[in-house]
Amino acid sequence: MSHELISLAVLAIVFLVATVRGVNMGALALVASFIVGLAVYDATTDDVLAGFPSGLFVILVGVTYLFALAKNNGTVDWIVHASVRAVGGRVALVPWAMFVVCAIVTAIGAVSPAAVAIVAPVAMGFAVRYQIHPVMMGMMVVQGATAGSFSPIGIFGSITNGVVESNDLPGSQTFLFFSTFLAATVIAAVTYLAFGGRALIARGREDVSVAAMGAEAEHASYAATRAGGSTGAPHPAVEARRSAGSAGAAADDPSVLNLQRGVTLFGLVALMVGALGFDLDVGFTALTIAVALTLAFPASAKGAVEKISWGTVLLIGGIVTYVTLLQNQGVVDWLGDGVAGVGAPLVAAVLICLIGAVVSAFASTTGIIGALIPLAVPFLLTDQVSAVGLIAALAISSSVVDCSPFSTNGALVVANAEPDQRELVFKRLMQWGMSIVVIAPVVAWAVLVVPTV
Repeated sequence: MSHELISLAVLAIVFLVATVRGVNMGALALVASFIVGLAVYDATTDDVLAGFPSGLFVILVGVTYLFALAKNNGTVDWIVHASVRAVGGRVALVPWAMFVVCAIVTAIGAVSPAAVAIVAPVAMGFAVRYQIHPVMMGMMVVQGATAGSFSPIGIFGSITNGVVESNDLPGSQTFLFFSTFLAATVIAAVTYLAFGGRALIARGREDVSVAAMGAEAEHASYAATRAGGSTGAPHPAVEARRSAGSAGAAADDPSVLNLQRGVTLFGLVALMVGALGFDLDVGFTALTIAVALTLAFPASAKGAVEKISWGTVLLIGGIVTYVTLLQNQGVVDWLGDGVAGVGAPLVAAVLICLIGAVVSAFASTTGIIGALIPLAVPFLLTDQVSAVGLIAALAISSSVVDCSPFSTNGALVVANAEPDQRELVFKRLMQWGMSIVVIAPVVAWAVLVVPTV
């Protein structure tokens, strides 16, 4: 067997073992980098470590550190309350409020599963209280988390833009964000209509109580805690409550925009403006704002460093290190030449998108985004298709399938559903998730790739 096939087989094994055994994929990938580098390519340890993505490390640490501060000081709670208050008594807008909350939370740096874990207990509690279909509410939460994830300071956006920049590919942060946001919004709208949205609109105004959020979230948290073992979700509601209410400084009324929450919101807006308008480095800018908030409000910053998404940092660091090893050893060029050799660039493009959707529905979206784009680089450099269009199509294909109950986000929704509704939610999410696995890549390819050829 050639060294190219061996190294690609090891990558596939890393994804499989991480999915089946629950081991951090990044840790496996780092071990694979060490073993394959030394045993197959006779590389040195320094050669392997040269592929560690230091720039992405700073970005991931910076944005998740800033989001941890926003959770600690109650800014995230304030955003949730403000969104629900904004709908007034219009129960038909409650699912969209949950969509917007998740989009905002991931857009400011939360890992997608963390956003779902925070919002899902509240959202599913509202679904029970106001007789909203649980599948609709769950899909709105998951697609909202996806919609915001590709912002310039979102986790998926940071990873994708970092890989594009490091490979000298043409890219557009704005196009990536708005195209993925639109795709997630369309899926959310279809779900809304399919699961009783028009009936909700017909109900008109009702008494939607913001004060009921705490009780409903506690109820959903208790149910999810008891169900965590059977769904594979590690007690998500308990973690959500712990994250949302752990800081002493957040003991104030979460509906009040106090000084530190206002300053935090200003910092988040400044980060977006700096990244989009002035091309400032996202990672270092986020770290600067986070450190400034820590100095200004030290009490609410306690424990924030521990809440940085170290698991995600390890995951993407390991995957990118392994893929960089493959790049340095010519495996990526070999694979890219094989894809380009298909002879039909449009066929090759849709195959890449389908692979991303299928793998992501059962494995880590973060990992597949970090792995597939570099593997597609040689094909993209042939200029047979638009790099900007294909990257956006690949991003959509790999992320909107997170509603699958076999993914972390889908499992969180199932875990937070009422016990008597859990089987229904699981079946419907599986049906919708598997349908999206096929439909989303083809539609994204047809809209974003085909017109550019």
